[in-house]
Order: sequence, then C-alpha cells, then structure tokens
Amino acid sequence: MVPLKNAYLAAWAKPHEQSWEIDENLAELGELVKDAGLAVAGTIIQRRSKPEPATLIGKGKVGEIKDMLSEGDVVVFDDELLPAQQANLVEMLDAPVLDRTQVILDIFARRARTKEGKIQVELAQLNYTLPRLTGQGAAMSRLGGGIGTRGPGETKLEIDRRRIRERIGDLRRELQDVVRFRDVQRQNRQRSELPMAALVGYTNAGKSTLLTALTGQGAYVQDQLFATLDPLIRRWDLNSQVAIYLGDTVGFIRKLPHTLVAAFRATLEDVLQADLLLHVIDASHPQAERQKEAVETVLHEIGAKQEIICVYNKIDQLEEPLNLHPPHQAVSALTGQGLGDLTQAVYQFFEHLYALREYFFPFDSMAEATYVRDHGEVIAEEFTPDGLVLKARVNQTTAGRLAAYETKTFITRP
Repeated sequence: MVPLKNAYLAAWAKPHEQSWEIDENLAELGELVKDAGLAVAGTIIQRRSKPEPATLIGKGKVGEIKDMLSEGDVVVFDDELLPAQQANLVEMLDAPVLDRTQVILDIFARRARTKEGKIQVELAQLNYTLPRLTGQGAAMSRLGGGIGTRGPGETKLEIDRRRIRERIGDLRRELQDVVRFRDVQRQNRQRSELPMAALVGYTNAGKSTLLTALTGQGAYVQDQLFATLDPLIRRWDLNSQVAIYLGDTVGFIRKLPHTLVAAFRATLEDVLQADLLLHVIDASHPQAERQKEAVETVLHEIGAKQEIICVYNKIDQLEEPLNLHPPHQAVSALTGQGLGDLTQAVYQFFEHLYALREYFFPFDSMAEATYVRDHGEVIAEEFTPDGLVLKARVNQTTAGRLAAYETKTFITRP
C-alpha cells in the first residue's frame, strides 16, 4: 500500500474569533483532507487583525511551517488563497500548497459519475485554475501536488490561458444543453401534476439513505463527504392514493467555494423548483446546529424561499429524545424510526396546499354541492344517473363537513 502524504493544516483567524469555531473549521478541513487521501500531521493557526497580503499568514509562521515539513509533505490552508499568495507560499516553503477549495474540487472530481456532474466539476476546476496560470516551472508544478488537478476532463496546470478559456466556453455550452434537457424533464414532471419536495442538508447528513428509505428506490449511499453529486428524482407514495416527487441534491458545507455553487447551479435548480424543502440534519453530530446554519446560508445565497421542514436524522445514535415542534421531525433513516410521522407531515403540507377532492352527491344532497361551489374552487363536475360527481379544492373546514361525500383525494399542482 502506498503511504499517505502528510498534510499540515494552516489557518488565519481574527483576534476575536472564537477558539471553538477555529477548531471546528480545522476539524472539518481535516475530514476533507483525509477524504482526499492525505494524512493530517499537524495544525498551524495564526491570529492577526488582517491577513498578510503576500502569504495570508506572517512570514514568521511560514518559517515555522517550513521547519516542520519533510520531503513529500503538503500544506493545506483553510481559506481560499489568492493566486499570488499560493505562488509565494510554494516558493517559500518549497512544497505543494493547497487550499480548501482545491481539496473540495478533488473530492468532487472523484465523486462525479454522470456527464452533468463531470461537466460541472471540470468547469469549476478550470475557473479555479485559470487565474493561477502565472507561469511555468517547478513552482507551478507543485501548486497542487496532485490534489485538485485530477478530474474527468483536461485540467493540467500547463494548459495555456487560451486553451482553458476555449474549454470553459465548450463546457458552458454543454452545460446549457444539460440545463435545457433538465428543463424538459422538469416540465414533464410538472405536467404529471405531481408536486415535488427536495432533500437538502449538510454533506453526510444521511439524505441519500433517507431518500432510499422513503421511496424504496436505491440511491448511492456511503459514509463519506459529498457521496452524492448528481441529482436524483424519485416517486414517493405518501399513501395508497397520493404521491409526490422527492429529489436528492448535492450536500452543502461551510465555506462552500463560490466556483462550485456557480457550477452546480443547474443541479440546484431542483431545489429552487421544489414546493417543499426537507432540511436533513445529522442530529448525532456535535455541531448539528452550526451545520444547519451553514446550509441555511447557502439556501439564502441561491434564492430558495420555500417552506422548510427540518428533519433531524440519526436519532438512533442519541441517548436522549429530541423535543421538536411540528412540522419538524426526528427520524432514523437507518432503522425507520419516525418515517411514518415524517410522511404524514409532508402529506399534510401538500394536502393543505394542493388537495383536489372528488365528491359524489346524490340528487337529494344538492345543497351540499352548492356549498362546495360557494366555499371552494370547483375544477370539474359531471352529472350521472345517480347524482353529481364534483372535483374541487376546499379548505380543511369544508373538507371535514363534506367527508361523508368524499370518494377520492388527489395531490396536484394548482
């Protein structure tokens, strides 16, 4: 087995920044680094009011890092480095220097499986690489150390600017074709009149496991960061008569690079088009609420304004039960605990918005049919030899009054 390269994690922090927040970010960076195939050997933190323009951290700290390094070691910064900063650090440390964005890009490159995912990853890689093509030579060859340079397409740092720009143009055109195809798929789903919910959440919160548990249809599931990059849409039968679509999306993370948010906008369109968001939260994670806030920040950035039901997953790993207020739910996608309550909560949401009910009124009950016309939205009506069949949308009070006449309930888009 080839031994893993050692990685030293480095971070710049403001003087007033809380220690737990710095530790939390570095712990997450450590998980990313391990997922990218490196072994964490140590961490370096510098507190200062402003970042050093040339190297992010001060030259004294750079010297400390250099003294720690051995042949083959890598330095990974928690923040995205400016191209000049990265080049200066490579020269001063005489070692590969990465940042959080490069590590995430590398993981994304490994995870992408569909054509759409590969296009989006390569586009993000090239947009990251382009401003860093300041020259050739040993320094350029050591910027990435193999991380962030692999991928589904041509992303070598030696590619000149012109060829990269041409490739970016080609990828954007391909992505536009993907967007048009997905628009057609979306329109077909909308024509089926089934509404849609989308799973969102922090990476590794259990969204894919939950999708499989709720729909009975398999999805790629691994205990790893960004296991799912490619969107999945499945039919979810809420009961014997009512079904909706349920979508799974790429997981979010703190400091998610803007290049990735932009590249995956086509994928995230499913979030924007959904009628309801199910925010899946790893209830067993010690920083569950921080992760929740990070997801909410990204949702705000992409313009998502839908109703959200928070789904606290992995409750089988908790010692104490959660105290949640409806419609938020506590579940275990692994054991099935709470899935019935979640399904009912989602049904009630869509029933309140989109319930289309079919009634049959015998001729001696026409007064009730008139009540529907006065208090609801009649979609269709048909007289039969025995009475009136009427389809209408009504509020919950009217539905309760007419329950004896109801023959069927549909959940459809208005």
